[in-house]
Amino acid sequence: MYKLEWLVVIGKDELHSFIAHIQLEKNYSNLTVREYEKDIIQFLKFLEAEGVEELNDVEYIHARLYITKLYEEKLARTSISRKISSIRSYYKFLNKEYSIRDDAFQSLYHPKKETRLPQFFYEEEIEKLFEENKGTDLLSVRNIAILELLYATGMRVSELISIENSHIDSSYGIVRVMGKGRKERYIPVGDYALAAVEEYMQNSRPKLMKKTTHPYLFVNSRGEHLTTDGVRYILNSMIKKASLHTKIYPHMLRHTFATHLLNNGADLRSVQELLGHTHLSSTQVYTHVTKEHLRKTYMNAHPRA
Repeated sequence: MYKLEWLVVIGKDELHSFIAHIQLEKNYSNLTVREYEKDIIQFLKFLEAEGVEELNDVEYIHARLYITKLYEEKLARTSISRKISSIRSYYKFLNKEYSIRDDAFQSLYHPKKETRLPQFFYEEEIEKLFEENKGTDLLSVRNIAILELLYATGMRVSELISIENSHIDSSYGIVRVMGKGRKERYIPVGDYALAAVEEYMQNSRPKLMKKTTHPYLFVNSRGEHLTTDGVRYILNSMIKKASLHTKIYPHMLRHTFATHLLNNGADLRSVQELLGHTHLSSTQVYTHVTKEHLRKTYMNAHPRA
């Protein structure tokens, strides 16, 4: 069972049971489990500060006060919405397993989603990112393979670091990934990415591995399994080297993948399948990006715009 990282008094045993439930019975990923745990513990610590001693003593006013506190901390609406969902799931579990009232959060409304469009790289920016980070040393070869694979497939970083050597099929040009909810999917990989990954697997990874043994494709400088934080650090280093005046986060490459496909004529359903989105509405946000791209192109190019 996932080890608790924050010490709380109220609801500690019940939280252990809930974490075991979502990890073992619901089969949630480790990342999702950590997010649930963090959200719930933050709420439990808030209750302790408010003098609440029992989970059954939580009232609607406590829920409202907590949400107000999150707004005062200027959290994004998506983060607040996620926290509400986490706590609702927790109390639903408490109600079923321990007969604890779960009405405090049931009547709360999720905040309206912000209409921010996904950030992405323009094609000339992504080309510069590749060009300025070419190199023959072990880490440069690995870094280009990571960049190529993320841009070629649009996969999540959590999916990237979970790839094992056997998941890459060079003869068919596909990679097998395990997405959200343990859903497996196969993604086509282009020639550039396949060549970069092949070079890394043949010439870089064996030397980085040294005496370490594990099946994961991407490793750090000590041959250990690469983490999401490690990928984030690598991408930020590549941005600095390319002198691009922007901040990068791993999901930007996923956004870039989807946007470039749609800009070049791909249909929405195909992009949905490639991204592993359950609902088409999750993919439709990229149509707004492409429309904005077309608008800017028109405004810059038309003589009488």
